[in-house]
Amino acid sequence: MNNAINIKHLHARAGFGIRFDELHEQQNWSVKKAVKKLFEASEKMDPLAAVDENIDLRLKPAMQTDMQKRALQEERNRQERLLNEAWLQQLSNTDAQLREKMTLFWHNHFACNIGNAKYQQDLNNIERTNALGNFKTLLLQVSQTPAMLQFLNNQQNQRGHPNENFARELMELFTLGRGHYTEQDIKESARAFTGFAFNGKTGLYTFNLRVHDDGTKTFLGQTGNFKGEDILNIITTNKQTAVFICTKLYHYFVNDIPDAKHINQMADVFYRSGYEIKPLLEFMFLADWFYEDKNRGNLIKSPVELLVGLNRQFYINYQNPDVLIQFQRTLGQVLFRPPNVAGWPGGRNWIDSSSLMYRMKIPSIILNAGVIDFAGKATPEDEAYLASQRKQQFNVINRVQAAPDWGKFLKEIPMDTSHLQIAEFLLQPKLNQAIIDEVNKSADIKAAVIEVVSTPEYQLC
Repeated sequence: MNNAINIKHLHARAGFGIRFDELHEQQNWSVKKAVKKLFEASEKMDPLAAVDENIDLRLKPAMQTDMQKRALQEERNRQERLLNEAWLQQLSNTDAQLREKMTLFWHNHFACNIGNAKYQQDLNNIERTNALGNFKTLLLQVSQTPAMLQFLNNQQNQRGHPNENFARELMELFTLGRGHYTEQDIKESARAFTGFAFNGKTGLYTFNLRVHDDGTKTFLGQTGNFKGEDILNIITTNKQTAVFICTKLYHYFVNDIPDAKHINQMADVFYRSGYEIKPLLEFMFLADWFYEDKNRGNLIKSPVELLVGLNRQFYINYQNPDVLIQFQRTLGQVLFRPPNVAGWPGGRNWIDSSSLMYRMKIPSIILNAGVIDFAGKATPEDEAYLASQRKQQFNVINRVQAAPDWGKFLKEIPMDTSHLQIAEFLLQPKLNQAIIDEVNKSADIKAAVIEVVSTPEYQLC
């Protein structure tokens, strides 16, 4: 049974959960085999291709009428919706769960929020391509994306008029972390990154030698005629970069409370490998401490993880995919729209009193048109409430237009499986007495499932 518990935990963290039949098939696997299969399934890279036109390459705003500008903005909004929905669909359906889970990590690490869906898609595909590859390669390629160059103003970074935005965030948020560089290092780095730009007519990266500062710079104790690539090499030569990235990965995959010993072990692996991501993740997923009780069922699912987990588990089909963007907006995480350059803070920040109530309601909205069936014999007050809720069901069905495939979900569960076993499967934390009591009273499996996924415990992974 320990194997099954460990494999369920692995899939909750390295992916978006595991289905009942998959867990039954893998319950006698070793963790090593399960980790190997996760990586094998993620070898394939399917890029997003929802947006095929760069709207910024159309006529300049000064040459447009108000009506044309409105039409252009509507097209921008349409592209943004298409991109969001395409990625959420990919997250919900892909077999390459680990690649997509890491793409989601890099999406927040290299937080970027601009009004150009094509540039956002290109950045996202670079993060996906390199998600399990080499961090130094990823860092350079991200630094040369029009999305990041525009978002952090490096287009305006020119010899004699340096713009320090990119240089500052590169060290503070992408590599070293605060306290490991000086203001002078930021100034010198900004000078080195002059010339990193993209062509406004083609939308492609180009090094603009004409605006590059080719003077001598002193950065992190080293002096030379540095360009941006040199700055990145110096930064990654500093082991603090490995420690910084591994600390964030530890928060993402293991525990909100950092363990310096384990993080340093990860950083050693990462640094020695030349910043290869796959060996680092393999080390973490195969470490005994990854499966300790204190590291199970203790992380709050991000809104996207919550929605994707439901979609995958219950084979949900949305006839109106825009509702998924509404869910994201209400829960506080809209893909491609991080709140600022630092990204979503995550952890306990996902939860407040209003968002928790909405989070607990979403599963019943999607799975049962907003109704959580009462267990056992209902009181007259319960009956009145339930009657009023059922009147609203038609409106919920029309608005959400979500269709879970209950037949497919139930078919995966053996006939002799108890309600408690199903609850144990669906939840990462151990069952408490209140959940046990409610589940035991449930009239059927469907009612028990909706009860379980509507608990605070289902918010944890």
